[in-house]
Amino acid sequence: MTRENRMALYRSMKLIREFEERCLAMAIAGEIDGGIHPYIGQEAVAVGICANLTERDGITSTHRGHGHVLAKGAEPRRLLAELLGTLEGFNKGRGGSMHAADMKLGILGANGIVGAGGAIASGAAWAAKARGDSEVVVSFFGDGAMSQGVLLEAFNLAAIWSLPVLFVCENNQYATSLKLEAGLAGGATRRAEGFGLVSRSVDGMDVEAVESAAAELLEGVRAGRGPAFLECRTYRFFGHHSVLELLGVEFRDPDEVALWRTKDPIPLLGDQLGEDVVAGIDAAVKETIDEAVEFAKNAPSPDPKDALMYLYAGATAVRPGVIL
Repeated sequence: MTRENRMALYRSMKLIREFEERCLAMAIAGEIDGGIHPYIGQEAVAVGICANLTERDGITSTHRGHGHVLAKGAEPRRLLAELLGTLEGFNKGRGGSMHAADMKLGILGANGIVGAGGAIASGAAWAAKARGDSEVVVSFFGDGAMSQGVLLEAFNLAAIWSLPVLFVCENNQYATSLKLEAGLAGGATRRAEGFGLVSRSVDGMDVEAVESAAAELLEGVRAGRGPAFLECRTYRFFGHHSVLELLGVEFRDPDEVALWRTKDPIPLLGDQLGEDVVAGIDAAVKETIDEAVEFAKNAPSPDPKDALMYLYAGATAVRPGVIL
């Protein structure tokens, strides 16, 4: 990997980290209604995977999806505007933190339903294959989704129909507060292998390892050899949701958290680039996020009379007399 590539990976991870730290502070302060699910610590997964994707390729995301959306090329200011519920957001403030989407960038939507993105990704991949297009679709989900029926059904259909999908399990060791070993029998890769998926497991705290593993698997997916599965062993440095930080709740062993923080992918990659390079990138990223915060806070809010707009395709409103 070239130095320029490493710099690009570092910048993307740092952008996600700065964005998430700022959003976490805003959520705790009550500026983001409903709070967020912080992605802090898992940046190497989103960045390593999306480094192999084109703008035409698609992704489906999760309730912890800001990192995926930013790594795929979304503008931080428009994503933050979406979190604040303003008209300058990707979805005019209707989607919020857990449902951000931008079809022009191949971002098929974050999703608040655990495991739901797998079926959407498989559907999009089927459509691409039917059209004869060359794009692939990546579905991100957590280890907690590995026991969701809809995801396992997506594995099955993707394998039967040889769909161009890469399933990415972000194994951050916990499903909300349930430890992995208490909730997942057999292991993630073994379950995927049971459906005939080409499967690998990688250190999700090493962005170069993730990038390399994804490149290898996506080569086969693009070549028409069927879907693949990649488990990325990672960790979230904060709790499941910002409300836990607000309340001071911690369900994990502090020593465990401290150990994983020594594996932080951002400083580990930064050490390879040198202090001057890192300082320059960090300053530029901070300026970008500062501008995003200013933009989002000053963006106009939706008019209450338009509350029922955009519930259907074509921006049509709910018809008079329709009961929701």
